[in-house]
Amino acid sequence: MRNRYLDLLRFLAIVRVVVYHVTGSAALTLVFPAMSIMFALAGSLMAASLDRAGTSAVPRRLRRLLPSVWVVAAIFVPAMLLTGLAPTAKVLLWLFPVADPPANHWGALALSPIWYLRDYLWFVLVSPVALWLFRRAPLPTLVAPYALLAAIEVGLLPAAGTVPRHFGLYLGAWLLGFAHHDGLLRRLANRTLVPAALLLGGAGLGWILTHPGPRGYDLNDIPLGNALWSAAVILVVIGRAPATAAWVDRNALFGRLVTVVNRRALTVYLWHMPFVVALTPLVGLVGWSPRDPVGLAVRVVLVFALAGVVTLLVGWVEDVAARRRPELVPGGRRPATPRPDGVPVSPAPAGLTVRAAAVVPARRSPETTTVEISAGPR
Repeated sequence: MRNRYLDLLRFLAIVRVVVYHVTGSAALTLVFPAMSIMFALAGSLMAASLDRAGTSAVPRRLRRLLPSVWVVAAIFVPAMLLTGLAPTAKVLLWLFPVADPPANHWGALALSPIWYLRDYLWFVLVSPVALWLFRRAPLPTLVAPYALLAAIEVGLLPAAGTVPRHFGLYLGAWLLGFAHHDGLLRRLANRTLVPAALLLGGAGLGWILTHPGPRGYDLNDIPLGNALWSAAVILVVIGRAPATAAWVDRNALFGRLVTVVNRRALTVYLWHMPFVVALTPLVGLVGWSPRDPVGLAVRVVLVFALAGVVTLLVGWVEDVAARRRPELVPGGRRPATPRPDGVPVSPAPAGLTVRAAAVVPARRSPETTTVEISAGPR
């Protein structure tokens, strides 16, 4: 069964990203490093998919990811071509964004969240090898991306581009997702996990305080501090994730909202930023300053409302990509359908062996389961 606590983390991450993009509050990046948490959750799911389906999990994951990107590209790329984007072969990167796809002057910011899909694609592609290495040498494999990022940040690799830098910044979170799926984080005793989190968090905060960026202590401008601080947060909020969280669904409306955002996370993520960009110039027209609290609150509400409308219109693409029955609003009750023996409702947690219709604990502890677009705020 799905772990609703992990669903809640993904819900909070998406909400935090949207609110941050509207308000620009650096404090939000420290309180809840949403992008790293999203990569950790995705890494855990990817490890589960690889265990279940082998390397065929890679094209399946890409199939679930790309259609929502193509919907965005089908609308915005023609608009950008009509407003100054050069029609070069690089435009094809919008079909498979393994590098920053090109954008014109307004599209660079409105479509800036595409960097997440670029990194996600790369991490999916390398996951079969990364998981193989991680299970044979967990600690060296986990340390490697942080060492790469440190080498880049102190100037040892001055020619490193965006993709290597983001491998150093976010692959560590993805690998911590592997550790969560394999039960390694759950098996860490508090006497090990707590000092590790404190050490990483302290090192991250120390780097952040001594290396402020153009927006002060916004983690998006301080990659090494971001990576270390995020690792500490992941160890705590995912490393000690409860096996169940039935309380998420005690309020039916809130539980449904968590389900909807999880099922439509990619659509909300891809579409919210154009509304942020479109609404920002309107602030002055009604007499609010850009930092006016009332104006910010109104913009947050409007961005969520507009993203919700688009989600109703095109969110079903995520269902089609996942080969689910398309739903206008996910999470509604429907008649239970019998499943073949041995097929779990959701990815089987690590450490559980499925035999016939029974789930028998295995030996391991159970564990639940261009304008450079990447430069945009997160």
